[in-house]
Amino acid sequence: MNTIPRAEYPRPQFVRDSWINLNGEWQFERDRAVSGEARQLYKAESLSDKIVVPFCMESKLSGIGDTDFCNCVWYKKNIELPSEWLERGKKVLLHIGACNYKTTLYVNGIKAGVHIGGYVSFSFDITDFVTAGENILTISAETDVRAGKQASGKQSQRYESYGCYYTRTTGIWQTVWLENVAEKYIESAKYYPNIDDSTLTVIVKAKYADGYTVGAQTSFDGKAMGTESATVCGGIAILKIKLDELHLWDIGKGELYDLTLTLGEDTVKSYFGMRNISVDERGMMILNGRKVFQRLVLDQGFYRDGIITAPCDDELLNDIKRSIAMGFDGARLHQKVFEKKFLYHCDKLGYLVFGETGNWGVDCSNMEQLAPFLMEWQRELARDFNHPSIIGWCPLNETWDCNNRH
Repeated sequence: MNTIPRAEYPRPQFVRDSWINLNGEWQFERDRAVSGEARQLYKAESLSDKIVVPFCMESKLSGIGDTDFCNCVWYKKNIELPSEWLERGKKVLLHIGACNYKTTLYVNGIKAGVHIGGYVSFSFDITDFVTAGENILTISAETDVRAGKQASGKQSQRYESYGCYYTRTTGIWQTVWLENVAEKYIESAKYYPNIDDSTLTVIVKAKYADGYTVGAQTSFDGKAMGTESATVCGGIAILKIKLDELHLWDIGKGELYDLTLTLGEDTVKSYFGMRNISVDERGMMILNGRKVFQRLVLDQGFYRDGIITAPCDDELLNDIKRSIAMGFDGARLHQKVFEKKFLYHCDKLGYLVFGETGNWGVDCSNMEQLAPFLMEWQRELARDFNHPSIIGWCPLNETWDCNNRH
């Protein structure tokens, strides 16, 4: 029986075979005074409590259920790395689906990286900090929704939930996982479908691979649809693939092509949808050349026992199915960056969504607050660019009064 919570692969549009899910029990400690770094908790033999990752400490599923304010939390876990993960110049990447808000990673007691932002996925190259066999990961997460300096979405600034503000999310709230990549590897890819000439343009960003060839193979329902290759120059390769058949992605019809990208020993499995989105002179959305009336629900992505983390993958899928059953054809994803697995289900079901982020808590007239928000917003655009289900973006919600805040 699999006891790892949220054991599924967390990034369906960019899949590699060599990975380790780190969800499950971690050592844990609350650091309400934010003194853990001074006390060198990153060198501690053990922490005082335990938590179930990827659920935040406020949730019941974490095993803690502490909903009081806590400006810093610490995590610690021993991991085992296979010796082959460090052979022939291979890289070891640590991925965190989301962690609120300032994340600091220590590997074997040494600081390995810092990330700012509470909603978007990020990763650290930890190759230089690990060895084959046992290693120790320590993570701290600082957050303060009352300071007004970070995007906080629907997180309550009072002890209790009130109005449309709900239980806070402190620390890790999406899957943590390790990935092993080749010395030369594909870092990311952006897809530009063109239904007018049945082509897909792929812009690949590659690491340490100038002069090497990126290959692309497409298929639909198991049938080959076209191949292409290009040479990496300046870290970029551009491929334009002519598809043998055009199958349109549409509402309730999530027609998806499979895509495999290769670079030397690196292989990434992905998918894409062929569709066109535009807006006419009256503001009407045009999908694949026809006007579409959108019947959208406002989805805030909260769960009874997991706060903003779904208890299981089935619940992500069921949210969409329930919405469709009530007559909606899509959703505005409100004040939260939804996880990649949710967007995958939207893609598969032909479910329209507007991407958004948790901008509440940010005064857009204050550059000290706006700058880190814009940085994370740009990361969200890059992360979710390829999803055919995303038909629009809403970076700022109800911010007309920001200049009048005191």
